Amino acid sequence: MTVQTPIAVHPDAQTVTEVRHWTDTLFSFRVTRPRSLRFRSGEFAMIGLLKEDGKPLLRAYSIASPSWDDSLEFYSIKVPDGPLTSRLQHISEGDQVIVRPKVTGTLILDALTPAKRLWLLATGTGIAPFASILRDPDTYARYDQVILTHTCRTVAELAYGQELIEGLPDDPLIGEHVADKLLYYPSTTREPFLNQGRITDLMRSGQVFEDLNVPSLDPAADRVMICGSMGLNLEIKDILAELGFEEGSVNRPGDFVLEKAFVG
Repeated sequence: MTVQTPIAVHPDAQTVTEVRHWTDTLFSFRVTRPRSLRFRSGEFAMIGLLKEDGKPLLRAYSIASPSWDDSLEFYSIKVPDGPLTSRLQHISEGDQVIVRPKVTGTLILDALTPAKRLWLLATGTGIAPFASILRDPDTYARYDQVILTHTCRTVAELAYGQELIEGLPDDPLIGEHVADKLLYYPSTTREPFLNQGRITDLMRSGQVFEDLNVPSLDPAADRVMICGSMGLNLEIKDILAELGFEEGSVNRPGDFVLEKAFVG
């Protein structure tokens, strides 16, 4: 009689409960939430898959679900030759994904000092941490107005954010605040759309402020969170520095914060 050796399961493995492909380059997925995992909206976790040698291949992923959710949602780009995403994009319901229970990150409300208005500036999958923040009641308790800008290359790539925004009015925790407090500004850079151009150009020209009918950025009234490519983050950081904004952190809250973890 042959006795089969059971397949080893990584202690941090979680089960995939849903996978959704938004375009040929973008997908989102949900996994079960570790009982020990606690996080603040906007933070990221180290997640990944086991390599052939049995060692984990991990990358930092912002948690897109709100802190009160029973499951964890992630939104990812598909990098054809990416060490992790080239494999992760092929997961399906029932598969196992490693999720380290320790989380961290700079895109949290506690890293900002009080103000009137919160700007969430995202490009591509950089919208993920803001998907969490937008579903957190504390966001609307702290700010009179919340503005999400989401810039992508094509109209199809805006779908994740558009569906998120469309669903917020029905959210039992924050739905009542959305109509009065939330503004949404999607734009594209490579296809015709209602709003076109890089968000940095739209900020410098003043177009985004005119379109939204809000004042230009002012460190006395505005706080800013930035999540996109490294180049974009640094460009917006320069714009804010010119306006007198000071970068914040958990230990020293300020006027703006930016994400510093990127996926490959």
